[in-house]
Amino acid sequence: MHITPIQLRFNDIDQMGHVNNAVIMEFFDLGKSEYFTAIGLPPEKGEFTVMVVRVEVDFHKQIRYHDHIHVTTTVDHFGTKSLAVRQQVINTDTDEPCATCRTVMSGYSRATNRAAVIPDTIKERILRYDQQAGQPAD
Repeated sequence: MHITPIQLRFNDIDQMGHVNNAVIMEFFDLGKSEYFTAIGLPPEKGEFTVMVVRVEVDFHKQIRYHDHIHVTTTVDHFGTKSLAVRQQVINTDTDEPCATCRTVMSGYSRATNRAAVIPDTIKERILRYDQQAGQPAD
């Protein structure tokens, strides 16, 4: 699991006094970008990448301006040409989830501009990263 700390900005807050739901989607995007960069698959580089094809979000609790939050990101399912990413925005003071997201992403070849099989080497990197990141620090 990858953890991305989020610094809330004043402009993240809407007229209702909480973080706007559209902004929370940006937090999930940042988490995915940092996750794939951490496993060696930066979104802006390379012939192979992944792209979003479906997003499901559940909003559980409001996020206020002075809350401390982070986004957790992990891959929880592989298909042949797709993978599913599971994320949560967590209030770090209460350890409660504020929002949960499941994103289906398709493997994509920039050379052919088409969906592509996810290489075993990428799957292995993801599995290795998630296993190592889930281990307690020595």
